[in-house]
Amino acid sequence: MSSALTAITAFRLTTEEPEQLARFYEGLGFAINQHEAISGEEIALLGLKQGGTRLRLRLGDQRLDLDSFDEPGRPYPTAARSADLCFQHLALVASDAAAAWTRAAALGATPISARGPVKLPPSAGGILAIKFRDPEGHPLELLQFQPGSGSGWYGAGLLGIDHSAISVANAGASRRYYEALGLTMQNPTVNDGPTQTALDGLPQVVVDVVPMMPRRETPHLELLAYRTPAGRPIGRLEANDVAATRIVWTADRDALLRDPDGHLNLLRREV
Repeated sequence: MSSALTAITAFRLTTEEPEQLARFYEGLGFAINQHEAISGEEIALLGLKQGGTRLRLRLGDQRLDLDSFDEPGRPYPTAARSADLCFQHLALVASDAAAAWTRAAALGATPISARGPVKLPPSAGGILAIKFRDPEGHPLELLQFQPGSGSGWYGAGLLGIDHSAISVANAGASRRYYEALGLTMQNPTVNDGPTQTALDGLPQVVVDVVPMMPRRETPHLELLAYRTPAGRPIGRLEANDVAATRIVWTADRDALLRDPDGHLNLLRREV
């Protein structure tokens, strides 16, 4: 496996109701761009037999695509928890996380976190954070960095996508997998205690958080390896399943890769 991953260029959510979901993200601060057909070449790469449509959204220079397919897959698993291995969230940076959460809830979001935005301890950056789900079940997180943190996020409103976090069964195995693809580990932490428990909406959370950075400064990937409670496998995800979030990477080849826990990475050759 060559060192392939250079930068994240987009995130893709599978949706059963693209127009309705687009209105949710527009209400959060995304701009709706154009519809387009998903190419036959990409459909084949995804392992699907029928076509699909893409609705492009933008948040500043970042892209979020809502993909719907002529052959629908499964809805988001209703019993899935933050630690389960299908879990993958997009972390959205806001200048005011509490106000952004109020707006998201009014638009149909449902909470994952137990008691609204929580302030994480200094060991986790002192960030104000809350986890929730969009109207179709895709997990999201709102982050508000503290003044003077050096995060690089400035401005008002919804500012951008900081990272995508995936639950993994084994932090070491997943780290080695992504390192072999060219990512670099940066400042791992072990998060626990009452604030992490409230953030994840789970009992007695102890989780390894392992940031994995691409070569170019773009959104990054985070590995979440829950020591307690243990993550449960949900089964193989197909690209037309609502839980099958995809990260699109600039790479040295075109491919669809499944990581050790089944998370999907779409590689597109840089031209």
